[in-house]
Amino acid sequence: MRATIWGCRGSLATPGEETVRYGGNTTCIELRTSDDDLLVVDAGTGIRRLGGTLFDGARPLDLVLTHLHLDHVEGLGFFAPLFDEGREIRIWGPAQDGSSLEARLRTYLSPPYFPVPFERIPSRVEFIECGPGSWTVGGVTVTAAVVQHPGDTLAYRFEADGRSFAFIPDNELGLDPESGAPLADTADLLFHDAQYTQEEYRSRVGWGHTALEDLAPFLRTSGAERVVMFHHDPSHRDSDLETMRATAEELAGREVELAREGCAYDV
Repeated sequence: MRATIWGCRGSLATPGEETVRYGGNTTCIELRTSDDDLLVVDAGTGIRRLGGTLFDGARPLDLVLTHLHLDHVEGLGFFAPLFDEGREIRIWGPAQDGSSLEARLRTYLSPPYFPVPFERIPSRVEFIECGPGSWTVGGVTVTAAVVQHPGDTLAYRFEADGRSFAFIPDNELGLDPESGAPLADTADLLFHDAQYTQEEYRSRVGWGHTALEDLAPFLRTSGAERVVMFHHDPSHRDSDLETMRATAEELAGREVELAREGCAYDV
């Protein structure tokens, strides 16, 4: 498998630099197997650029959502395949309390939130509600688990080609140190929420994100081969993120990487 980051949530450029090195767009991952099976994971603003590379309209496209907070779905209306007439798109996501996945996304992709009524979108969109458990999409086995984050939120483990990728972008380990642990266990690649310093977290308990001091023990016990800090805070500069990475490595006693837009990881 290869996981490519099209969005990992924004950061600010370090003073004197014109561009950011790590953040930029909000969450979107492209996942491909050795057989060229494709999964798109989350639909933040990064999905707009990804959509411009997906020209094979004859192939069904699977989009897997962790949850419906805007930073994970706000790019959906600007995803080119959605406007490819007759293209089949399957949107997988968590069941919604008091409504349905389809109803909530139809509302977002209609006026007044979006200029084009959903009924005029020319692709053929199917909504598939999912919950904890495992299923197969193309050549990928997907395992989902509920994690500690406000609202109906899932994290995933993707397995193909004899390898595993755990994607846990929004998770508050400070409220549940074991949240997401079965997904991360001995994963070949782990992307995990690492949004806050410990000082920042003290005033943000319950917001659904992880502080470095809570991340470190999780990483020590997960056994993940490669770990990437994900879901950068938009107020953090590149230099702040590099300081946070050094702190995370010191606390966890292991190498840790920073998610960088445009990076591809061979799992």
